[in-house]
Amino acid sequence: MEFRILGPVEARRDDEPVVLSGTKIKTVLAALLLARGRVVSDTRLSHLLWGWSPPATVSAQIYTYISRLRMQLGDGVRIVRQLPGYTLDTANSQVDFLEFERLARLGAEAYDTGDLERADAHLRGALELWRGTALSNVTELLADAELPRLEEARATATELRIEVDLALGRHRQLVPELTSLVAEFPVRERMRAQLMKALYLCGRQADALMAYHEGRRVLAEELGVTPGAELAEVYQAVLAGEPVTEPAAPVAAVRAVTPAMLPPDIPDFTGREAELAELRRLLPPSGQRTWHARRFLLTGMPGSGKTALAVRAANECLGAFPDGQLYVNLRHRDGSPRTPRDVLVGLLRALGEPVGAAEPDLDELIRLYRTRTARRRLLILLDNAVSELQLSGLLPGAPEPAVLITSQTALGPVGGLHTMVLPPLSTEESLRMLSAAVDPMRIEAEPEAAREIARHCAGLPLAVRIVATRLAGRPRSSLRRLADRLADPHSRLQELQVRGLSVPRSLEMSLRRLRDEDRELLLLLSGLERDEFSARSAARCLGLTVAEVEEGLESLVDEGLLGFSDEPGEPVYQLNSLLRLCAGTGRFRQERAA
Repeated sequence: MEFRILGPVEARRDDEPVVLSGTKIKTVLAALLLARGRVVSDTRLSHLLWGWSPPATVSAQIYTYISRLRMQLGDGVRIVRQLPGYTLDTANSQVDFLEFERLARLGAEAYDTGDLERADAHLRGALELWRGTALSNVTELLADAELPRLEEARATATELRIEVDLALGRHRQLVPELTSLVAEFPVRERMRAQLMKALYLCGRQADALMAYHEGRRVLAEELGVTPGAELAEVYQAVLAGEPVTEPAAPVAAVRAVTPAMLPPDIPDFTGREAELAELRRLLPPSGQRTWHARRFLLTGMPGSGKTALAVRAANECLGAFPDGQLYVNLRHRDGSPRTPRDVLVGLLRALGEPVGAAEPDLDELIRLYRTRTARRRLLILLDNAVSELQLSGLLPGAPEPAVLITSQTALGPVGGLHTMVLPPLSTEESLRMLSAAVDPMRIEAEPEAAREIARHCAGLPLAVRIVATRLAGRPRSSLRRLADRLADPHSRLQELQVRGLSVPRSLEMSLRRLRDEDRELLLLLSGLERDEFSARSAARCLGLTVAEVEEGLESLVDEGLLGFSDEPGEPVYQLNSLLRLCAGTGRFRQERAA
C-alpha cells in the first residue's frame, strides 16, 4: 500500500488508486497519516471536518468515515479505536511525506560531511515526491493547520538543494529557477541571496545588486525590517568582487576510529577451560588469506555464562584484532529484541560514521555497515541474539572481521556458523568458581557447606556469581547458613538474587517467551520425579504419545531450556533443577491452574 499527501491525498494498492470518495474521508485519512501512529482524538477529527459547527451526529459520522476507510484500505492497514480517538498503523506501507523527510535528512547529513553528489541525489529524490500543493483535496481546516509546516519543509529542502548546486558550479542552470522562486517567495532572504550568488557567478554583477535592492524594498514595505546577515554579506561580497561560494568540498573521510566496546571482563573468571581454549584457537585469523567468514555461536540455557565466556575469549584475543572491537546487546532490558535499524545506527556511530537515528533506510545502513567493516580486522560481539532474521543485516560481508554471537536459542541457518553449546558446570567446576570469588580461608573452614552451595547452583554460573556476591558482602556470615537456606526448595530461588542479578527473573523471562504449547509441556515436565528422562518415559508419565512429547522436547532443546545427550539406546533429556523450581512452584503453575 502507498499513501500520498504531497499533492492530492490518495492511497494506491499495486500502483492502482484506491477509491476514496469525498473530501471528508480524505481528510480523516490525512489526519491519521500526519499523526505518525499517535492517537487522533474525536475532538480533533471533528474540528478538522466541521470546524466550530459540528453536526449533532458527529460521533456517528466519524465512525462511518472510519468504517469506510477500513473497508477500502483492506487488511494490510489497521485503524484502531484507542480512546479518545483512533490510530492508524500503516505497517509496511509507503508514506510519501515520511520518505520525503528521510531523504531530506540524508541529504542534509551528506552535505554536512562534504559529500555533495550524494546530497544532491537525496535532495532531488525528496523534492520529486511532491506532486503539486500538498493536501489539495482535504478540508480547508486541515490544510490551514498542516500545510504551512509541509511547505516550509519543502522550501528548506529546496534551498539546501540549490546550495549544493551552487557548490557544484551549476549557477547558470539555477538562474531561471531562482528568479521564479524569488517571485513566489519574495521575503525568503536565503533564496534571494542564492539568486544574487547565481547572477554574480554568471558575470551579472549589476543584476545581482538590483536583486538585493528589490529585496530590501520588499522587506521594508511588507515587514518593516532591513536585510539580515546572510543577504547583507552576499551584497558586500558582490560589491567588493569577492568569492560568494565556498569551493566544492571533497567527500569527508570517515574518522579513523578504533572502537573498544567490550563490556568489563570478570576478573575471577574460572571454568569453561575447554570452550575457552577452542575459541582462542578459532577466533584469531590464521594469517592466510581466506574467503570464509569466521562466525561463532555460543548457546545455552539462561544463566549459563555465555556472555562472560564470550567477553573473556574476546579479551584474550585482542592482539589479533587491531582495528577494534564492537559490542551490542541485541535485547532491551525487558528482554524484548532490538531492531536491526537501531543496532546498525549504534555500530556505525562507533565506527565513526555520522549517521542519523530517525527513520534511516535499513538497506542503506546495511550497505554502509558492510563497507565500513570490510578489510578491517574487527571482533564483533553480538550478545543475546533473538533470531537469524535479526542477525542477517548485522553480519559483515567480508571475511576479515570475526563475529562472536551469544543466544539462548538455536538459530536457524546462518552461513558458516560454528556452534558451541555450553552445558551446566559440574559441581567441581562450580566449587572452583566459588573459591575464586570468595576468601579461600572461608572455603577451607567449611568445605562441605561450600560444596553444598555449589551443588545447589545447578551448574549455572549466574547462580554461582550471585552466591559469591552475597558471601563477599557478608564476610562474617557462615557458609552453612546460606547452604541451609539453599537446601530448602521453597526458598532457593529467592536466595539466588542480589544487586540486580536474579536467577528467577532470568528464567521467568525465558519462560514467558515460549510458545503456549512449549510452556505447557515444561510445566508438566516439572512435575516428573527425575531431572533426566527419555521421550518414552516422559510420555508414559504424562499420559501422552511419544510423538507429541518428542516434538515438544526438541523444541525446548532448541530454546535452550532442556539439555540433551544422545545416549546408547535412546536420547536422554535433562531438566535443570532451578528451571524445574521456577516452572513448578512459581506463578506459572498458578496461572496454569487458573
